[in-house]
Amino acid sequence: MSTAQICVVIAALLPLIFTGIAKFSGRGFDNARVRDFQERLEGFRKRAHWAHLNSIEAFAPFAAAVIIATQMDADPQWRDGLAVAFIALRVAYGYCYIKDWPTARSVMWLGALVCTLWLFFLGAF
Repeated sequence: MSTAQICVVIAALLPLIFTGIAKFSGRGFDNARVRDFQERLEGFRKRAHWAHLNSIEAFAPFAAAVIIATQMDADPQWRDGLAVAFIALRVAYGYCYIKDWPTARSVMWLGALVCTLWLFFLGAF
């Protein structure tokens, strides 16, 4: 398994980490009414939930980009480097979201998007 493929697995797990922070960092988690519980979250727990949702949205394009870059025989160093950068930026994104640093969060989001787009086109050049 390549480094980029391992990064896809990590990216699939990131939403679980953020939702874990949202659900289990305080009291009152109700597994019988998860959606109601999430709607009542506040502060950093609410932001962790939002990071969870955004991580789900970011996963599919990233996974597809890694698959396409691999199929197109893209340079493995570039492919793996961009995948690692994506993971680092997404972790930083979640941290910035939880800490309520919106500008830094947006920069991390944009950096991860650039990595995904670069992966899509990496095999074409």
